[in-house]
Amino acid sequence: MANLIIVCGPQAVGKMTVAESIRDKIKYNLMTNHDSIEISDRIFGFATPAQKELNAVFREKVFELAVKHNIDMLFTYVCAFEMPEEKEYLTGLENLFVSNGGNFYFVELSSDIETRLQRNETPHRMQRKASKRDIEWSRADLLSSAQRHRLNTDRDEFWFKNHMKIDNSDLEPDAVADMVIREFNLVAKEKEEKEYRFGV
Repeated sequence: MANLIIVCGPQAVGKMTVAESIRDKIKYNLMTNHDSIEISDRIFGFATPAQKELNAVFREKVFELAVKHNIDMLFTYVCAFEMPEEKEYLTGLENLFVSNGGNFYFVELSSDIETRLQRNETPHRMQRKASKRDIEWSRADLLSSAQRHRLNTDRDEFWFKNHMKIDNSDLEPDAVADMVIREFNLVAKEKEEKEYRFGV
């Protein structure tokens, strides 16, 4: 059986760095939202119909193979909580893993806009996400998304049984990772490094 941890939140909230810390501590495999975005962008261009389709198919196949081969996964995701299709998509992932004997964990990060704007320009983010290297565009997109979408749930709103909310404005990624591991009683896997973080 395979487990899935989704680390969700607005752009530049720290999803990738938190997920990387969790990965290194418990040896889950990680697919960030930008893993599929960057490869589909390179092949088909930014936000084209073909890019969007490949992005979706890529993710779907990763989850399918994780369940088939019993590989515990981390996935980072930006959710527009006002859109009904978002809950349908995430619930579908929950059902896929739980129906095959695994667990589904949803970690929702939040930070104030000033912190996110600072994090938007960190060297690690630039290195890992080619589409964010145009700082002016990335900043404008971050601000626009905050206006157009509800990127965090309301205080008393929980979508899942295992739904943890963390304001990580003043927390280091390792501290957030430790909170998640404690909350969900997660146990490190027995894996060689090349099995869960090859080439990173």
